[in-house]
Amino acid sequence: MRVDGAVWSQESGDGPLVVLVHGAMDRSGGMLRVRRELVDDHTVVRYDRRGYGRSLDVPVSDDIDDQVEDLAVVLGGRPAVVVGHSFGGILAVALAERRPDLVRAVMAYEAPRPWEPWWTGAGAEVADRHGGAGRALSETEAGDAAEWMLRRMIGDAMWARMPLGMRAERRAEGHALMADMRSVRTPSRPPYDAAAVAVPVVAAHGGQARRHHVRATELLARTAPRGELATIAGAGHGAHLSHPVPFAGLVRATVALAAERER
Repeated sequence: MRVDGAVWSQESGDGPLVVLVHGAMDRSGGMLRVRRELVDDHTVVRYDRRGYGRSLDVPVSDDIDDQVEDLAVVLGGRPAVVVGHSFGGILAVALAERRPDLVRAVMAYEAPRPWEPWWTGAGAEVADRHGGAGRALSETEAGDAAEWMLRRMIGDAMWARMPLGMRAERRAEGHALMADMRSVRTPSRPPYDAAAVAVPVVAAHGGQARRHHVRATELLARTAPRGELATIAGAGHGAHLSHPVPFAGLVRATVALAAERER
């Protein structure tokens, strides 16, 4: 589905509404394995965030508020359990704080905290390497940033096996990547206050998570009033791809928490 000027989204299935929000340099297609595990008994919405995939032509924004509003528009006024992977987890928690009428509960998997001085994730590194102190980047510079990030995520060998057309498509998402990073790196303006989130928040990380992701996840679980900590054994940052069954299991547990709170 596509409304003029809005991000692309797709809805399928029947049951409690779940919205899947992808991370930086990912697409809604990255959520397909999780969607397959849920769609038999849930209504599942996935969407391409602005500047990615089928929303490539939607102008990117350095203002996190625009992306939070995109998510609200995707919900269309319907309360949902919002599931965010990585950067998508930031948006899920931010919307829960601002619009508790729209968010029944959150599952945030390894949501980063780039605004913290201790954060050492790849997003901070790509911003430092390619960000140019916030200046506008050329197509080549933005493409180089996207390629660098993807090589970090999937490895040089997999990048080399990509068809040239797909490499060009992914490089075109560099402006979205850099806008993502700029939107959440201001320490004086964090995108959310977890202590103000009233709905249940399941903060999860993988058993193979890097130390900064574990720290960020534990902090979210500890700070949110209804926060819970969960782990997917054996998983790294890309658990939605490598471990879709336990990832979907956490989504189901989050849906159950939402239902319990509402009874």
